[in-house]
Amino acid sequence: MSFKSWEVFELALIINIDKKKIPYRFEILLAGSLFEMEFHYNPDFNYFTVDLFKNKELIVFGEKLVYGLPLFHDIVDSRLPDVGLIPLDASGQTVEVNAQTLGETVFLTVVEWEMAYG
Repeated sequence: MSFKSWEVFELALIINIDKKKIPYRFEILLAGSLFEMEFHYNPDFNYFTVDLFKNKELIVFGEKLVYGLPLFHDIVDSRLPDVGLIPLDASGQTVEVNAQTLGETVFLTVVEWEMAYG
């Protein structure tokens, strides 16, 4: 399932990703569980990836941020957050995640699991 509608923003929280600090890692509370997210940028191909940790243990390595596609959508692991994490543009200006759009019009949104994964 892929989201292209800005309407999901009415129900979502935004994770602020500071592109100037990349690569960097931060802690975040998602659905009552503490995670660490580490973001990276590939300048050769203009895309971002994220590594996900829980209790200092690597759960997912190098997940690419793809517009409208929930992160970790193709991974079955009970340690993953019980929410959807989706790069979206509330303004409707773009449908790409790259250095020009991330943090400008495209933001990583946190939505209820059912909305993200059906």
